[in-house]
Amino acid sequence: MTFHQIVESVSATGSVDVPAGWTQGRALFGGLLAALMYRALEQKVGEAVPVRSITVSFVAPASAGALQCDAEILRQGKSVTQGMCRAVQDGQVVAVLLASFGVARDSQIHVDACPAPSFKSPDESFRLPYIAGVTPEFIQHYDFRWAHGGVPFSGAAKADIGGWVREQNARDQVSVADLLGLVDSWPPAVLPMLKAPAPGSSMTWTLEFMPGATFGSGQQWWQYLAETEWAAEGYAHTRARVWDERGKLVAISRQTVTVFA
Repeated sequence: MTFHQIVESVSATGSVDVPAGWTQGRALFGGLLAALMYRALEQKVGEAVPVRSITVSFVAPASAGALQCDAEILRQGKSVTQGMCRAVQDGQVVAVLLASFGVARDSQIHVDACPAPSFKSPDESFRLPYIAGVTPEFIQHYDFRWAHGGVPFSGAAKADIGGWVREQNARDQVSVADLLGLVDSWPPAVLPMLKAPAPGSSMTWTLEFMPGATFGSGQQWWQYLAETEWAAEGYAHTRARVWDERGKLVAISRQTVTVFA
């Protein structure tokens, strides 16, 4: 099943059966887990009000199989709606999502000061291969072109990464759920500093969406740049940004990552 097919299979009651082929190490791909929770909440809020911010806490490793996404609206005001979803598997909460939705309003303030970086084109960039048993299982569903920073476990001096990504077999129309997968498909930005493979995973993740984030085809190349702002004691704090093929900023991401090395 494709990413979109899995997300759309979330029932009105929040139940979903996640197929095999979407893990990262021993856990389910975090971008997919977030998308499933978001879809369960979106069905209650409706698609008319755009999402502005999503925050996810990954509580315990989820796996393929039956998953329950319990969503609720916390408050629905005139402009802003706040909602929450808990993902439960085998009686254990595995993740929690909070989301803020807000209608557009007239404003005198307009700031757009985050241009896309100047990277080599996707064709000129290094294509990160999927290697069964080595790279995460879900990587086979994405096409990566590395254009900035070292690749994971290369002993790089700096913990910044970037390049291009698109989903294999992507739909024509991209959704917020699709973007959750695209953004989280990249590995933690600190992994290039390591000289040997070691596990690392997201603990918390916040993603903020710009107007027009879902503009254009899902088959386009999405530009990504992640920078590590602090790392020590087995944790790292990173900021990432995503631009569409027009060079327009579509999302800002922040993550707290655990690194077991």
